[in-house]
Amino acid sequence: MQNRKILEEKFFLWLMRLVTLSIILVFLFIMGIIIKKGFHAMTWEMISQEPKGGFYFGKGGGILNAIVGSLYLALGSTFFGLLLGLPVALGMNVHWITKTRFVGALRFLLDALWGVPSIVFGAFGFALMAYLGLRASLLAGIITVTLFIVPIFIRAFDEVLRTVPEGLMEAAYSLGANKTQIAFTVFFRQALPGFITAILLAFGRGIGDAASVLFTAGYTDHIPQTIQDPTATLPLAIFFQLSSPIPEVKARAYAAALILTIIILIISVVSRLSTRRFKKNIL
Repeated sequence: MQNRKILEEKFFLWLMRLVTLSIILVFLFIMGIIIKKGFHAMTWEMISQEPKGGFYFGKGGGILNAIVGSLYLALGSTFFGLLLGLPVALGMNVHWITKTRFVGALRFLLDALWGVPSIVFGAFGFALMAYLGLRASLLAGIITVTLFIVPIFIRAFDEVLRTVPEGLMEAAYSLGANKTQIAFTVFFRQALPGFITAILLAFGRGIGDAASVLFTAGYTDHIPQTIQDPTATLPLAIFFQLSSPIPEVKARAYAAALILTIIILIISVVSRLSTRRFKKNIL
């Protein structure tokens, strides 16, 4: 029996190492392809300029419009997703904690929405645009991506809040705190590192998705000046350029993919550093 347990432990240990190594190798393989095919097209002109005439035929210009548009879209949708998702996540774990059936049904619904393909949200956003009389714009893209990332943010933060010890709630009640005070001064403070991770997860999905904004955000060669203007995004820029038969344009698509990856990596590093800092301030 003891030998069997040792064998099982060694088996799962090596399985864990194999899976971890596989993930690292896949990541390095993807990064290697992107860097190999796109690094030579990565120039200051590409990062700092909007597309010029003939850009999609291999001539001058850059993808500054797509970089700025992606940041506008991801920041706007993450902000509104935060406004909608934070109260729901806190309510599920503080205000409605005794309503187990309701909270369980809500979690099931959010899990189902999490698994819905982003193109479905894009189709819903397009139908909503038609109903409200909106045209393809930054506003329509933000609304669609917000609906797409809200379930992700709520469930991610909900799982973090469920790890907060129940004794903290009981201690707060004994000191005379109400549910709102407990939610924002006890639970939110304890789950702050996980809250940052949830924001990162939502932001990453928002900035990296193409299907949900394909029919809603539109596309333009210019940086949007108002929320009513159409906006370009990096995923759509990659999609359109990669569809071109011109080698120079395809190389720019890989360069755009490299830029998008670098943005995500920077945000991940900042998030990790912030998480470590805030962990020092919790119990």
